[in-house]
Amino acid sequence: MSIALGLLLIRLVVGLTFMGHGVQKLFGWFGGYGLKATGGWMDSIGLKPGVLIALAAGLAELAGGLLFALGLWLPVSAVLIVLTMLGAIIAVHRRNGFWITGNGMEYNIVLIAVAIGVTLIGAGEYAIGG
Repeated sequence: MSIALGLLLIRLVVGLTFMGHGVQKLFGWFGGYGLKATGGWMDSIGLKPGVLIALAAGLAELAGGLLFALGLWLPVSAVLIVLTMLGAIIAVHRRNGFWITGNGMEYNIVLIAVAIGVTLIGAGEYAIGG
């Protein structure tokens, strides 16, 4: 029972956080900038077409986070989360080193490890896909 609850806690916190990042990009909710401004920023760092890439990233975060939180299709959710985080590492964070205090890739790597780790373990009994 404690393992299942632990997995539920991890899935909910990580999944809902990913969903939050997705709606920040897509709709500007929770202090985000929305699709147009996020796309403009992506254009400014050389990711073109910025709006299309922002849309893809936002949808991947929203869908990946929802699936992860529900424990549904974990391999699919993990792929969406991992690809989004690898994109963020390559485009932004790797040049800043490891630690988040310097805008590094620490947070992204932790999320990749959680997504892969939970997928390997399984969603647990408190999951739609469990």
